[in-house]
Amino acid sequence: MDNKTIYALSTVMGKSGVAVIRVSGERAFDIFSLMTNIDTENLVFRKMYLTPLFDSVSKELLDNVLISGYKAPHSFTGENTVEINCHGSKAVIKSIINALSSLQDFRQAEAGEFSRRAFYNGKMDLTEADGLADLIDAETELQQKIALRQMGGTLFTLYDSWRSRLVETLSFVEAYIDFPDENIPQNTVFKLQNTVFKVSQEIREHLATNNVEERLRDGFSVVISGPTNAGKSSLINTIAKRNVAIVSDIAGTTRDSIDCYIDLKGYPIIFSDTAGLRPASDEIEKIGIDIALRKIENADFNIFLFDSEEDSPEVFSRFMGSKNNYLIVGNKAENLTLAQREVLEKQNVLLISAKQNQNIDVLLDKICAYLSEQYSLANANLITRQRYRENLEECLANLDRFDLEKEIELAAEDIRLACRAIGKITGQVEVSEILDKIFGTFCIGK
Repeated sequence: MDNKTIYALSTVMGKSGVAVIRVSGERAFDIFSLMTNIDTENLVFRKMYLTPLFDSVSKELLDNVLISGYKAPHSFTGENTVEINCHGSKAVIKSIINALSSLQDFRQAEAGEFSRRAFYNGKMDLTEADGLADLIDAETELQQKIALRQMGGTLFTLYDSWRSRLVETLSFVEAYIDFPDENIPQNTVFKLQNTVFKVSQEIREHLATNNVEERLRDGFSVVISGPTNAGKSSLINTIAKRNVAIVSDIAGTTRDSIDCYIDLKGYPIIFSDTAGLRPASDEIEKIGIDIALRKIENADFNIFLFDSEEDSPEVFSRFMGSKNNYLIVGNKAENLTLAQREVLEKQNVLLISAKQNQNIDVLLDKICAYLSEQYSLANANLITRQRYRENLEECLANLDRFDLEKEIELAAEDIRLACRAIGKITGQVEVSEILDKIFGTFCIGK
């Protein structure tokens, strides 16, 4: 990363009422003197000025804009920053970007470079940067809350507390490396081992959160499965309120898994309509059924759907094991007698009619109740990235190898590697090899 002043469009390119162009770097404030008529001697930072904006070379009027300056370190990036609020036409945006490109030591920002500079300038750690990326991508209210919580530093506080305790342990161990003739007092040995044990236990508990927050970010998998002609496609169409899957009386119409993303009371859910479960009539149907079985096994929640007129809950007996992440649902209940309904309800079957939209709201409420229970069972700090999990597992492996009975230099190296693994998450070590991967997912203007 060079020290040139960077600029980029921070809003979506296209026709809009207002667009925001962000500029950050040592020479950002040159814009005021070169492209506006603002009195730079009396410039007030963090104040928005309404002013004409000119090309610095041709002096051609580009637009009437609202412009504000933020003096380092009191800005998003920690550098001198200017934000230009212009009209959001493609022509206006292009003309301003072209004018900025003609300024000395200015260049177009790379993907995620504003956030990357904020990281280098100590304005955020890597977990907060990930939270920012999640906030930009948030599609549901819960995803928004998770991202804001992570941006607030909840994960950094947790991980930094572990790292700080391990660094303190390392300092004790390394002190005895410098004095090899001194024996480590027994009470010190106990203290060091106890610290490592407690941190290891806390990391294990953290890793056991079952990817709940990863699911809240990426979407929970809810699979609709059952025999042919149970009404699975009708149900997913009713839930989605549009025709997602083909509905037909011909058995085996659905050959592959059909996915549909739904925002269900803030929970991001991927509903999957699967091939009917029966002995396959051909090779293609067999592949579809195999896909359905894998989906059932890996689902966060299963809707086992059957035709309440033709079948019984026993068709799902092979799936009723130790897991409790399912609901037995009887479809086409509008055709049942009162006596038939009572029998099935005693078997804990939820009766619905996908065709007539009966009890669909009850079904969705039960799914939400299950997901809410799983979410509330987890603690406030959950893992939001696979790389967090991988680095925490690496940390734990090094802590498991720690033993003061072996060469003290080796014991110190175990703690040092454990600290480094946590540092890869927060950015408290040299992590240039992973920065491109993290910030490369951002948009250009962020």
